[in-house]
Order: sequence, then C-alpha cells, then structure tokens
Amino acid sequence: MEEKRRYKRLPIQLNLEVSELFKQDNKIIPDLNAEIHVFDINQAGIGFTTKSYLPEGYYFNATIVLESSEQKIMTVVKILNVFQLEDGTYRYGCEFVGLAGIFNYLFDDYAKKLEEE
Repeated sequence: MEEKRRYKRLPIQLNLEVSELFKQDNKIIPDLNAEIHVFDINQAGIGFTTKSYLPEGYYFNATIVLESSEQKIMTVVKILNVFQLEDGTYRYGCEFVGLAGIFNYLFDDYAKKLEEE
C-alpha cells in the first residue's frame, strides 16, 4: 500500500481529556470529559483511541507537550475519521487546524529523539 501521508507518523504515549466538541456552525457538545490516548503524532495531526464516541467533522482544543520539549503546542484538532475496534473502543484520525509552521522543529526534534533510543 502506498503511503499518502505528507509526514511520517511518530509513536507517542500521551493522554488528553476532551471536555467539549464544536463545529463551525456553532454546534457544541459540552461536558464530555472523554479521556483519549494518543498513539501517534506528526506535523499534520494525531491518532488516538477512546471509549467515548466523538462524531466526525467536529473540533476540539488541545494542548500538547512533546517529550523532547517543554514547549506547549496549543492547537485545534479536527476529527476526520472514526473506526470502532472489536473491544468497543474507537480509533480516530485527526488533523491539526491552523497549527503554525514554527512548531515543525518540535516534531523534528522529537523524531530525532526517537531515532536515538
């Protein structure tokens, strides 16, 4: 299968909590408190699993800190696709929306750290 992603996926163990989803037409899903487990990341987005169902096309705010840096990346994440796994959890593919290119060096540093391990 040909890889179509622009950036290499980097493995990561990161837990976040999604408290609210929103859409551009002012639709909001409040009070979610969904714990998510991020398993890969790159400059374009994240992959994660959760026990909660989060609908495609919605957005959430995220603050991400990579192991190679203490710099916080504050971004908006858009849910692109969802797949239910056999154990009942959901697997998501998401993209960063409006992430400034200035943060690309953080991903490069993180990739180098993984290569060194």
